[in-house]
Amino acid sequence: MIELLTSAQMRAIEQAAILAGRVSGEELMERAGRGVVAALGDGAPGRAAVLCGPGNNGGDGFVIARLLAERGWQVTAQLLGDAEAVGGDAARALARWRQAGGTVAPLDAAGMRALPAPDLWVDALFGTGLSRPLEGAAAEAVALMAARRDREGGRIVAVDIASGLCSDSGRFLGPEITPDLTVSFHRAKCGHYLADGARGRLVVADIGLAHDGSAAARLTGPEDIPAKSGGHKYDHGHVLVPGGPPGYGGAARLAARGALRVGAGLVTLACPPAAVAENAARLDAVMLRPLPDAAALEAILADVRITALCLGPGLGVGARTRTLVAAALGSGRGCVLDADALTAFIDMPETLLSATHPHCVLTPHDGEFARLFPDLAAPLREPPKTGPAWSRLDATRAAARRAGCTVLLKGPDTVIADPEGNAALNAAVYASAVPWLATAGAGDVLAGLIAGLMARGCGAHRAARAGAWLHVAAARQFGAGLIAEDLPEALPAILRELDV
Repeated sequence: MIELLTSAQMRAIEQAAILAGRVSGEELMERAGRGVVAALGDGAPGRAAVLCGPGNNGGDGFVIARLLAERGWQVTAQLLGDAEAVGGDAARALARWRQAGGTVAPLDAAGMRALPAPDLWVDALFGTGLSRPLEGAAAEAVALMAARRDREGGRIVAVDIASGLCSDSGRFLGPEITPDLTVSFHRAKCGHYLADGARGRLVVADIGLAHDGSAAARLTGPEDIPAKSGGHKYDHGHVLVPGGPPGYGGAARLAARGALRVGAGLVTLACPPAAVAENAARLDAVMLRPLPDAAALEAILADVRITALCLGPGLGVGARTRTLVAAALGSGRGCVLDADALTAFIDMPETLLSATHPHCVLTPHDGEFARLFPDLAAPLREPPKTGPAWSRLDATRAAARRAGCTVLLKGPDTVIADPEGNAALNAAVYASAVPWLATAGAGDVLAGLIAGLMARGCGAHRAARAGAWLHVAAARQFGAGLIAEDLPEALPAILRELDV
């Protein structure tokens, strides 16, 4: 399980270790510098330009400069601001760099342009504690570093986090930059996985700090997947997927297939009588029932063996959908509300949110989220003015509290939160990126996976975490060229490998 921290949590962990006498700030700086140099590997030395800020991130930079020079690199160090104003552990790191024969030049555009093309740029200007936008010389330096790397080659390593990137939200407070490598310390930060933060490659270096249980969120993982034991088919739950009119059945069939493949004992697709023949021609293991209206749904739900519902895929956005959703929520069963089940309430989101309960999962994409929670989405569309900036994690947590249920905000950085504030990220980024998952119907399968897991007895939050992880794992298992129909068929190999 990979835990993610905010900048405040990381500062608290460091300070607790220092105050307890387990380590000094200077030793932490040395460990951080060694972690960065180790992450660079054992390639031949070349030219390195180390850009240092006035705080502890800059102190890390001076340690890195010294260690690179010891390895034979030709190192140029430049400092933003006055060297005499550097204090604390950073001042001691600067002094050791000078004692080793290193020099420090003022950081300015002219000096950066005069440098022979570096093989390595070290971005040690500002780390995880940035609280205001980069401006002036700092912003100019970041932009020039990126431009020279793009034009001349070489690579950029960001110390802890790229300068100007908010470590809590992954949103830029200044010029955008894509480091080739980011080396963070102790734990990854939320901003390494959210929004624009997941760029290049990420390495988390161990700097010897104890784990204190702090976490803002965690990444989903295979540990979220429940084991399936033996028993009767009804022991593994029964999912009901209400479908839409003729010609719109594909989405519901995809959701139903996903629910069945993830281990639900039975799955029934219930559709308007006029759509029965169309769906019957395409279904075998999935059962089929006519569903003319909400009264018929209430009658079906008299069967207590139906343990979860998946509403929305291909359901339509009219009055029928609203009445079906109301009946489903009124039953108290586990419900996944996706797509049309959310869009049907765009003019009356309060009606939907007043009816949701802890056994629900809402699975909006960004547009649907903005219609349901306009005040929470608006700050995500505005350029941040301060840090920590409002994040997708903040917005999803707030939405879950308001709705009283689990909310899964879809995207490459999918966020899953429950009303108690528990949160997880399912981040299809870095080596787990799956751009081919952006295909029609993929979200319908995800909704079915979550419903299938809920039917088996998973709580809403765990089912959403597990479904999101399996969704990406299935896409990676299949590879490029994926279409939505391939996702359920990729699941058996994954489940066999996990031995569940």
